[in-house]
Amino acid sequence: MRDPTPGPPHALLRWRVAAPFLLVALIWGSTWYVITGQIAQVPPSWSVTYRFALATPAMFALALATGKSLRLGRAGQGLALALGLFQFCGNFNFVYRAEQHLTSGVVAVMFALLLVPNALFARALLGQRITPRFMAGSAVAIAGVALLLAEEARTAPLGGNIALGVALTVGGILSASIANVIQAGETGRALPLASLLAWAMLYGTGIDAAVAWATAGPPVVPRDPAFWAGTAWLALAGSVVTFPLYYGIVRAIGPGRAAYNGVLVVVVAMLISTLIEGYAWSPLAVGGAVLGMAGMLIALRARSSPAEG
Repeated sequence: MRDPTPGPPHALLRWRVAAPFLLVALIWGSTWYVITGQIAQVPPSWSVTYRFALATPAMFALALATGKSLRLGRAGQGLALALGLFQFCGNFNFVYRAEQHLTSGVVAVMFALLLVPNALFARALLGQRITPRFMAGSAVAIAGVALLLAEEARTAPLGGNIALGVALTVGGILSASIANVIQAGETGRALPLASLLAWAMLYGTGIDAAVAWATAGPPVVPRDPAFWAGTAWLALAGSVVTFPLYYGIVRAIGPGRAAYNGVLVVVVAMLISTLIEGYAWSPLAVGGAVLGMAGMLIALRARSSPAEG
């Protein structure tokens, strides 16, 4: 059911939404490149397993430090298991494998399209309305993402099985979207977020390890300190810090509008690449970034309740 009480306009302008929105984009904008170093040394599933094996105790510690109960009940544990399967296993296993066939930039840009399934799943599963303003903003943003994707495909040294890479990325997008929406339902909203995520990461780590052993054999443990430094960043900053913030955003402004964070993530990733790797902005890339940001602002500035897409 949609909350009939109108919410305040321009929700993103409230610092309690804007601050985590920007922080998540800044951190996740840095993670796409880090992942490429992870899969260069270790089979993707083991890299995912190590990430969440490190993140899980930290998330339990966060839940306890903030005074949250770890008791979820049967329904809550079922939701945690589903989140572990879709978010912390399916999503990341698809993404890490996709980056074996596509550049991190292409995968990141494709993930900006998360706003589409998020809005559709929220409509189907939660009964949340898709507003005309959101549709207009999405059309503008998708045009911008298409330009960015065309630019990445034009300049990136694509290799491997490109069609498989695209299919894996789509699998990751759909897995993440399902997780985004189901945690925003009635059961998820009744549970402390840190506790729900702690259990979800625990279940996800167990599933990740099973998938890794079945597909890649026994664990591969690299000795390179850079690998473990990257794993720590992805686990602590890229997971423990960001997922409570991002899922809080989903609950505050709805899954559809929260997914616009992915558009900002792409722009942040490109800015980081500009500073670190000397990325050169072409007219196509500039146009795509401008359209993506414009579409995001159009959709996010709607007067709506949190239940609206």
